[in-house]
Amino acid sequence: MSGYSFFQRASRAFNDYPHLPKLLVLFTVSGGGLATVCHTAFADAGQDDIIKKKKKIVVLGTGWAGTSFLKNLKDPSYSVQVVSPRNYFAFTPLLPSVTCGTVEARSIVEPIRNIVKKKNFDAEFKEAECYKIDTVNKKVHCKTTQPIHLGGGIEDFTVDYDYLVIAMGARANTFNTPGVVENAHFLKEVEDALRIRRTVIDCFEKASLPSISEAEKKRILHFVIVGGGPAGVEFAAELHDFVKEDLAKLYPALKEYVSITLLEAGDNILNMFDKRITAFAEEKFARDGIELKTGSMVVKVSDREISTKERSTGQTVIIPYGMCVWATGIGSRPVVMDFMKQIGQTNRRILATDEWLRVEGCKDIYALGDCATVNQRSVMEDISIIFSKADKNNSGNLRVEDFKEVIQDICERYPQVELYLKKKQLKNFNALLKGSEEVAEINIEKFKKLLAEVDSQMKNLPATAQVAAQQGSYLADCFNRLQICEANPEGPLRFRGTGRHRFHPFRYRHLGQFAPLGGEQTAAQLPGDWVSIGHSTQWLWYSVYASKLVSWRTRVLVVSDWIRRSTFGRDSSRI
Repeated sequence: MSGYSFFQRASRAFNDYPHLPKLLVLFTVSGGGLATVCHTAFADAGQDDIIKKKKKIVVLGTGWAGTSFLKNLKDPSYSVQVVSPRNYFAFTPLLPSVTCGTVEARSIVEPIRNIVKKKNFDAEFKEAECYKIDTVNKKVHCKTTQPIHLGGGIEDFTVDYDYLVIAMGARANTFNTPGVVENAHFLKEVEDALRIRRTVIDCFEKASLPSISEAEKKRILHFVIVGGGPAGVEFAAELHDFVKEDLAKLYPALKEYVSITLLEAGDNILNMFDKRITAFAEEKFARDGIELKTGSMVVKVSDREISTKERSTGQTVIIPYGMCVWATGIGSRPVVMDFMKQIGQTNRRILATDEWLRVEGCKDIYALGDCATVNQRSVMEDISIIFSKADKNNSGNLRVEDFKEVIQDICERYPQVELYLKKKQLKNFNALLKGSEEVAEINIEKFKKLLAEVDSQMKNLPATAQVAAQQGSYLADCFNRLQICEANPEGPLRFRGTGRHRFHPFRYRHLGQFAPLGGEQTAAQLPGDWVSIGHSTQWLWYSVYASKLVSWRTRVLVVSDWIRRSTFGRDSSRI
């Protein structure tokens, strides 16, 4: 058979029977004859199925939770798509510093593509906004956010997912107060901080015009901050320092007209901190001339006045202002609210997840950060099942020793148990079971009575960067070890099923919190109820925040900004 004839027949066979295994033949010509060296590789029509398909993870958001998840995900068996209208990560704890030029905006942001390009697996970023989540077809619907003048209009596209990580953060909550959206500034994004910075300079420039009356100068230079939490307090302190250290020198004729007011609906500012910190902050603000009005609930904001209802008197007070910053409350984004309706969480204000950060009612969808809250199961809800797990003989009565095998699982599955033991100063779970009465055995009614108050210790996690970052790291670790934990589950017992959970549930570890109060003084509350206030704590704040920045690039930029500010002062240019 000639070589040409062989190729003809082989080609005809492949065309007539495409389902047959294919034969790859390599020919070499040696010594004038035709010698064949055959290397066969069999590949049927299902070859693509043999190669394991990578699972696609779609991450919505580039905030603390989403970025932490992306940085800590290391398993190359995944393909990751990140979708966000922001193509950067922002170090939000320094936003108040951006409002007054202490730190420049670009110093606290890291392009998300810098993080994506360093991953050792298939990872992509799309600058777009998700407007719909399709759980049935496992798709997210997105639209571009680029300016229309670029041409082409708004582009819509869909992204398929195997796993979806919702880390979209939250928006400011106005509590439906009239006029807030139209007239107040928020402090959630980098753009908000830059807008505030420009408005502060605008107020001073307008007040310096010769046609402005004395009363109008006082109104224009009255800065009102709504919200006595960490963001509002820190911004008030930053603004006070900006005015005192920089603007008073540039606008000496206006410094007597400047006033700063902090409105808080509760009894105290910084109510999540130790009382010693709250007291010190209130005393310092009083010394600095920052007016603090507690028990004042804002009921309306117009373009020139704020109406508040005083709790002590019930009267409505009108406050003229030049700039208002709304720094209180967070709410769910519209796309998250639509998603909640789709999955039956219509009676909630925020998306609920289980202790493994999986959205309740969804198998492969996770939610992290400010857009969600962990819905911790109550002990009393599972009390009968817990008892039956320990009662292997179905006797209806148990000794304390019979709980030995499930004690650790109970404490891990229901963290409120440990909090309750700590509050009651009980050494361990056995001490709780023994109670005040020495009893040989415990029945279900006695068990219910002993644990009746445990669920009073259930608390929602705070909406902070610290929580979001830890959740992102935790979930990434779960995905990194998914195959290992599928084979060897490491979590607590399934009280409502058999076997164990694949992973340990998420547990937030509080590492402390800071409250910068201006004048190079900061208050810190660290683990163990250790409280530190003063100038030395300010240096601790510098070092901790510098170390927590996402890259060496941002660390160098922020530290250089701090040095520049201490040397040359803050920049008052309106850019």
